[in-house]
Amino acid sequence: MSLGDDREGQTRTRLPETGGDVYGGARRGGRSSSRSMITVVGVVVLLVAAIAFANRGGSGSGSAAGDEDKPKASSTAATGTRPVKGKSAGIPAGYAHDEQGAQSAAANYAIALGSADMFDKVKRDDILRTIITPSRVSEFETTLDQAYTPAFYKNVGLNEDGSTPTGYTFVSRTSPVGTKVVAASTTSSTVEVWCSGLLGLAGEKSTSPVTNSWFTITMQLEWTGGDWKIVTHSQKDGPTPVPGDERASSADEMAKAVQEFGGFTYAR
Repeated sequence: MSLGDDREGQTRTRLPETGGDVYGGARRGGRSSSRSMITVVGVVVLLVAAIAFANRGGSGSGSAAGDEDKPKASSTAATGTRPVKGKSAGIPAGYAHDEQGAQSAAANYAIALGSADMFDKVKRDDILRTIITPSRVSEFETTLDQAYTPAFYKNVGLNEDGSTPTGYTFVSRTSPVGTKVVAASTTSSTVEVWCSGLLGLAGEKSTSPVTNSWFTITMQLEWTGGDWKIVTHSQKDGPTPVPGDERASSADEMAKAVQEFGGFTYAR
């Protein structure tokens, strides 16, 4: 078990868990031809790089100066250890008692905290009892009950009781992009999770269309009851990439995508 080192640049392997329009048609710019050219050039560059790399193999030479700054192979390679042993309230549970287990827990907990189930009081409390350390569950429940108010529901396009208006599809989904351990010991771990999120109401007359955001969640975890649990968590904006020029999907396309594409279990 290795919990003493700070790890940066960790990449997660995603494992499948199961089997007027506001979105409108207008593109941000008519640059489809330039995008096609960029794609072709990019493919050519990748092929050339791959050929060069293959031809370089077997030289037996030592690493060149500056190689020590490059990412290690282990930072992107998946381990052969099964990441979780089971589920609780639909959330993966039973993480390894090491840095990789803490990262897997943080990524999956970020998904749960950003899910549409958090807008339902009963489901939210089930989630909290699953991912929060027992001594803090009551505090989290009280804090979130005060946050999920009728005014908040209305602000995201829902009815005041948190239900979805007839004819619309509510979307709330968080997708971890990567994780980083910033502090660790045998009993605790602080993990940052870089995420992309979707939130809004898909429907032709929606005044709260589905939008994308980027943010980083910092979780302090503790090892208790044979698993990693959240002690505290906070969130900040970014890092945010430059938007592309893809056409925004229609409301029907967005609703269909959310209904047909399932989520993932994230694991190191």
